[in-house]
Amino acid sequence: MSLRSIRNHSADRSAGRRAARYASIAVILSLAACSGDKKTINDLESHVPPVDTLYNNGIDALRDQRYALSAAEFEVLQQNYPYSAYVANAQLMAGYAYYLQDKYPDAVQQLDRFLELHPTSPDAAYAFYLRALCYYEQVAEVQRDQQGTIEAMNALEEVITRFPQSPYARDAQLKVDLCRDHLAGKEMLVGRYYEQQRAYHSAVNRYQRVVQDFQTTNHVPEALERLVEVYLDLGLTDQARRTASVLSYNYPGSKWYRYAYDTLRSKHLLSASTPVPGLVTDNAPARSADAADTAKPLAKAPPPPSQATHAQRGFFSRVWHSVF
Repeated sequence: MSLRSIRNHSADRSAGRRAARYASIAVILSLAACSGDKKTINDLESHVPPVDTLYNNGIDALRDQRYALSAAEFEVLQQNYPYSAYVANAQLMAGYAYYLQDKYPDAVQQLDRFLELHPTSPDAAYAFYLRALCYYEQVAEVQRDQQGTIEAMNALEEVITRFPQSPYARDAQLKVDLCRDHLAGKEMLVGRYYEQQRAYHSAVNRYQRVVQDFQTTNHVPEALERLVEVYLDLGLTDQARRTASVLSYNYPGSKWYRYAYDTLRSKHLLSASTPVPGLVTDNAPARSADAADTAKPLAKAPPPPSQATHAQRGFFSRVWHSVF
């Protein structure tokens, strides 16, 4: 290779590095502008800050609730120092910064990258949990498609399966139960629609699914009562009585059993052994109400345990604990 070729090759490599550096700077500037950051183009175009500066700037921005700038700092760190000891923490904290902005796809992308490269990290349990929250907080209203609820439930169950003794497993289980209740609410909503349209067989399928597949949810008493109604509309009095018996045995004080009891009495289908409804003890939704949307907590997740105190440390202390 000639001297001229070597020089040209070296120049091309330098130009490529400069292009990558300016591309990284463009990312941080575009994101920082959204958070009102005071850095100027000239400050950043002159050089990419050292890795420790980028990391600590990201932590400081996170502490100051400048989440867009924080995520950008961590992104630039990953792009310019891919083999640094800071990269794992930068990936995790970038995911957290995106999560705090409700930029869930970006957060999941960062967390997936972290988990792929650092599956045995002490923060892996938290990363799986935060990833699951990204899906959970996107759960749609019960009137809409519930594929997102299924994805959230799968992600939460992965937390429980992988880390059953972790502090995140209990909260994940609670959220799984809420997801199941949400899915049952969707089935009830569709079942009521079919019942109103007199598509009774379709309504039966929906109500039976709630009883069989979502037995621990709050929608089961109503599903049983609705089955009593539909069976009577279909002329299936024996099935209606048996379903009412199941309802009376499991939910004797439910308002839904009282509805079923009154319906059977109005049609002279009560027997001597049919128990009289007890006091109402549940808080089931009103008979005419649509399925309620599952309430989701407004509070965001805390930062990773290994990073939670970084924002409280001084500059030197943060760098020391991040590297060592």
